[in-house]
Amino acid sequence: MTVGFLLVPGFALMSYAAAVEPLRAANHLSGRALYRWWHAAPGRRPVAASNGVVVTPDFGPDGAAAADLVFVCAGGNPATFDDRATFAWLRRLARGATTLGGISGGPYVLARAGLLEGRRATLHWEHAAGFREAFPDVDVVPSLFVIDGDRLTCSGGVSALDMMVALIARDHGHALAAAVGEWFLLTHIREGMGPQRMDLRHRLGVSDETLLVVLEAMQSNLEAPLPRQALARRAGISLRHLERHFRAAMGTTIHVHYLGLRLERARQLLRETGLSVLDVALMTGFGSASQFSRAFAARHGLPPSRYRAGYR
Repeated sequence: MTVGFLLVPGFALMSYAAAVEPLRAANHLSGRALYRWWHAAPGRRPVAASNGVVVTPDFGPDGAAAADLVFVCAGGNPATFDDRATFAWLRRLARGATTLGGISGGPYVLARAGLLEGRRATLHWEHAAGFREAFPDVDVVPSLFVIDGDRLTCSGGVSALDMMVALIARDHGHALAAAVGEWFLLTHIREGMGPQRMDLRHRLGVSDETLLVVLEAMQSNLEAPLPRQALARRAGISLRHLERHFRAAMGTTIHVHYLGLRLERARQLLRETGLSVLDVALMTGFGSASQFSRAFAARHGLPPSRYRAGYR
């Protein structure tokens, strides 16, 4: 099988390595050349990963050799990638017999090429909110990887290793896949539908069940924030007790923590969508653009419009 990797400037090196190294391991452990691979980059120019490592591609998209499977590897802010020649090449591959995949921010590039409509897909959790707004016809799931026919999407990071082990198992059997996993010190193989993120208990270092109920409720209600009294009712304690408990465990107040969650979601939407400042404000629970702008500037040091312009 021939596998191509399209490396978009700023691609995540860890995600790419976690996808290509299992192919090398499969060849080594089987004693056969089960996989071959090549690299392409827009314009056939050397392409820098997010950490500055530069890869010299074998091809530009127009001159790439045939492949059974082509992965798009992207990172940074994939919403800003806009290369019509690359999009056209991906569409030509889709019309043929090539299976297409996206890793980390790569699904954003596939979606911009019109190749994920009506499909189930996943991508890195950092890009998910903006992606859902930009591509409502894609069924986004918060999983490690998704195989939907001839479309493969992966959330990136070390989950690319899980996906490649699954593909090796599909194509060459469980024994080889397990050997590849052990080669990279995997103690167990994660299923595609596994979660991308740690649960709040481990992410925030909170073990108190009452606080976890409140924190989950906040995370799930950013567009229409719940009043503090409603949070207290969910926790089954008084508001005064909850405020005292929250400050002791989290080192801040309910209001400040909740506001921080909403402003972080707003920051993602500003980076990765073309939504107006007012739309972003409404989607993160603010009553007006001016109220949102004041809160955003107080947190990030500049108003939303300037933040968006500077980031891009």
